[in-house]
Amino acid sequence: MPPPSAGILLFRQRGEETEVLLIKPGGPFWRNKDAGAWMIPKGAIEPGETAADAALREFEEEIGHPLGGIPFPLCSIKQSGGKQVEVFAAEGDVDAAAIESIHFELEWPPKSGRMQAYPEAEEARWMPLGKARRMMLPSQLPILDALEARLRGR
Repeated sequence: MPPPSAGILLFRQRGEETEVLLIKPGGPFWRNKDAGAWMIPKGAIEPGETAADAALREFEEEIGHPLGGIPFPLCSIKQSGGKQVEVFAAEGDVDAAAIESIHFELEWPPKSGRMQAYPEAEEARWMPLGKARRMMLPSQLPILDALEARLRGR
């Protein structure tokens, strides 16, 4: 079973419209994918770390800046690969064009012996909820449902 993960859905209001910040992961697997490839900044919960601490750390690692607001628990989802993700949300704003993600190393091409570095988050974009539904990883769509329910209950 994959280790549990945690992440943050950052959102903002633009007039009557809610926008969410999604990232496209880096690396060769995601290179030619767009619709269905975008997701929230998230990652594994390290031993001794709370889900909230992991979500904040992962946000900063993938966006390049600490979260400016205080996140609140939003939902828990199980992704198609079986990974359990604790999701937090926060209202805030960042410059999506100015993210500075950390990098990971991967042998590429496979069995070549060549290690290459790739950003964890190749790109970030603000998307209205309708567009986010078309672009987001299908197993993460319940996150948008949870945010909409939470905002309706304000």
